[in-house]
Amino acid sequence: MASGFAWADVGEVTQLRLERTDEGVLLSSSVKFELPPSVEDALLKGLPMFFVAEATLLRDRWYWYDKQVASAQRHMRLSYQPLTRRWRLQVSSQPIGSAGLALGQSFDTQEEAMDAVKHVARWKIADVADLEPDARYSVDFRFHLDVSQLPRPFQIGAVGHADWNISAARTQRLALESGR
Repeated sequence: MASGFAWADVGEVTQLRLERTDEGVLLSSSVKFELPPSVEDALLKGLPMFFVAEATLLRDRWYWYDKQVASAQRHMRLSYQPLTRRWRLQVSSQPIGSAGLALGQSFDTQEEAMDAVKHVARWKIADVADLEPDARYSVDFRFHLDVSQLPRPFQIGAVGHADWNISAARTQRLALESGR
C-alpha cells in the first residue's frame, strides 16, 4: 500500500560530506535523479522549475531529542529560454522572487544545468561558533522539487501525480572533518 503512495522518494543522495573550516561548517552533496517526461516537457516549453535543498545540523543529546544547531536552505530556479536555447539557473538562500538576491548562471545544455542543480559544493550551513568541540553531530539533508512555486494550474495538476515528485533525503551521523 505504501509503494503506491505519491510521496515516495524518487531520487538518491549519493554523496554527503560535512567539513569544518575557518568559514564555518560546509556541506557538499550530490543527488541522483532523472527528470520525469512531464517535468522535462514543461521545462522545454519555458516553464521554470524550482528545486530546494535543505540542511539541518543536529547535536546529539542522550536525554532528549537532538538539538537543532543550524539550518540552511538553498532555492534553485531552473528555466529554459526557447528563443536563445540557453538554460538559466538562479540560486538563493530565500525563495526566488522574494526580496532577496539570487546568483544566476547560464548553460548551453540541459545536462550542464542539471549537473549544477544536482551538485552542491562547500555550502555554508553553520558558523564554527555554533559548535561545541566535543559534541557529536548529524546532518539531515533533503532535496525536492517545490511545486508550490509553480503557477496555480500546474500546482493543481501536479497533486497526486508521481511524475511531479522529485525528492531525496538522507540523515547521516558525521564526524566533522578539518578543512585544508
